[in-house]
Amino acid sequence: MNTAHGTEEGWRSAWTQALDRLELDVTVVETLLSDAHRMDDVPVPDPWSPPEGLGPLPLDLRPRADGILKRQTAAAHLLAQRLVGTRRQVAAVAKVETRDSVPSRPAYLDCAM
Repeated sequence: MNTAHGTEEGWRSAWTQALDRLELDVTVVETLLSDAHRMDDVPVPDPWSPPEGLGPLPLDLRPRADGILKRQTAAAHLLAQRLVGTRRQVAAVAKVETRDSVPSRPAYLDCAM
């Protein structure tokens, strides 16, 4: 098979490298969503885009691509849940009065008891 990458092996290799990069990106997001990110500095990934002239996905790589898509979908769902939770926490914290946010109020103490 002649492709934009020359041979069938070059085409398959290009797809394997593209999937490696995509899988690394989803692994980073999964790590950020886990508690492991508290211990490690995880670099923010560059946005992934498919390489130019890649052509159709080789059939033998389809299961791997499907697995990466499934992981991406799960990570996106978890991110959405975490964002909702974070927004709720921010709203709750915004309602908490602090010493600096509220003018001083007189306080009376009944010492007769």
